[in-house]
Amino acid sequence: MSSPSFDLIVIGAGPGGYVCAFRAAQLGLKVALVDKRAALGGTCLNVGCIPSKALLHATEHVAWAKNHAADSGIKFGSVEVDLAQLMKKKDAVVAKLTGGVAMLAKGRKVTVFNGTASFTSPTEVSVAGVADPGPGSASPATTTRLTAKHFVIATGSTPVELPFMKFDGETIVSSDHAIAFKEVPKKLVVVGGGVIGVELGSVWARLGAEVTVVEFLPKIIATFDDDIVRQFTRLMQKQGLKIEVGAKVTGYANGILTAEREGTKLEIPADKVLVAVGRRPFTDGLGLDQAGVELDEKKRVKVDAHLRTNVAHIWAIGDVVAGPMLAHKAEEDGVAVAEWIAGKAGHINWDLVPGIVYTNPEVASVGLGEDDAKKRGLAINVGKFNFAANGRAIAADATDGFVKIIADAKTDKILGAQILGHNAGELISEVVTHMEYGGSAEDLGRTIHGHPTMSEAVKEAALAVSKSAIHAL
Repeated sequence: MSSPSFDLIVIGAGPGGYVCAFRAAQLGLKVALVDKRAALGGTCLNVGCIPSKALLHATEHVAWAKNHAADSGIKFGSVEVDLAQLMKKKDAVVAKLTGGVAMLAKGRKVTVFNGTASFTSPTEVSVAGVADPGPGSASPATTTRLTAKHFVIATGSTPVELPFMKFDGETIVSSDHAIAFKEVPKKLVVVGGGVIGVELGSVWARLGAEVTVVEFLPKIIATFDDDIVRQFTRLMQKQGLKIEVGAKVTGYANGILTAEREGTKLEIPADKVLVAVGRRPFTDGLGLDQAGVELDEKKRVKVDAHLRTNVAHIWAIGDVVAGPMLAHKAEEDGVAVAEWIAGKAGHINWDLVPGIVYTNPEVASVGLGEDDAKKRGLAINVGKFNFAANGRAIAADATDGFVKIIADAKTDKILGAQILGHNAGELISEVVTHMEYGGSAEDLGRTIHGHPTMSEAVKEAALAVSKSAIHAL
């Protein structure tokens, strides 16, 4: 019997994969989507972006009720957390979204195979079906073979392990485990002060854990400018996180994590250790050698400027290729590749991928930061505006942080922006929009913003580039 054949097979149903499959189906292609999980959505929807944001949102309410409600004349009795119910709500959010993706796949006539895919040749994959493939799946419980004219590798990434501190799922944990603790740790040490580390550290600190973040680099969230990081670090410390930077972790034994800093040994008690030192591309078991697909020195799939591998009909997107490991970047990769495969003019601007830390306050950036621009020797003008001078921020008790716009000194073209503040992840989007069409700081500053809104701080920072801010000296 011949193998089922498709125009396109997408391997991996995370944000990059399922978006690619849906866009290709919109363009008239016969599409199959393969994923090892019974629930679609990949890491992001199942154990990453979505569940972590559900926990961040819920615990922000806890922190506000405990620490800020009384200032507004709102009085509670004791504020208690039902952790089991909190996790149940988080799981319900995940189920709703993964179910929604499955419904969209069915509506777009994308054939879903739940199982582990592996290339057997450049034109065929073998899919080992799961025992319980879930509703609407075309998967058998045994192995099937599929052929296609085109393939997209969208298998995402997985947490990096430290060779001397392997994940055991109980004491030494990854982010996958740290979104599902059954009880609040007494002492949680987070190894790694990047986005995942500070976000999940914030969650458990709000719930009562004693949290210490240990970072090898001289600062946490190291991709952001120094002035952003200094204020952010103070705010995280004020919220209860202990932060140790410039410290190299050396091991864990008998409830003690050890590290070294400038020849001094650090010993930090911990009943759980969250290792959040990064993620690696996940290509395990894909049989890329059978397909003839090449990897680079960092084990990422090698692609050209159109995300095509060295095998002309095989493409790769998202976390398995070079670039930021972000869901929204993967989505744009997926749309562009689907359009290229369909003979359309796909477009991606990888220079304008925003980065966001979903703590409270949030941190967001796009384009060049001030520090990097200066390192490159660029002539720039910088405009800043503090939320402490923004009416809506004052009314909402959200005055921490500021907006910073970086513009070319000669042309006034916006080169980048960084925001530390409430809803920074939402506010950064209008800067991305202005940068997409090559807008200037003056263009942004002359754009009418509603009053009173937090977004007025973005307008004022843009005006400040030319020293024209209205509500600041």
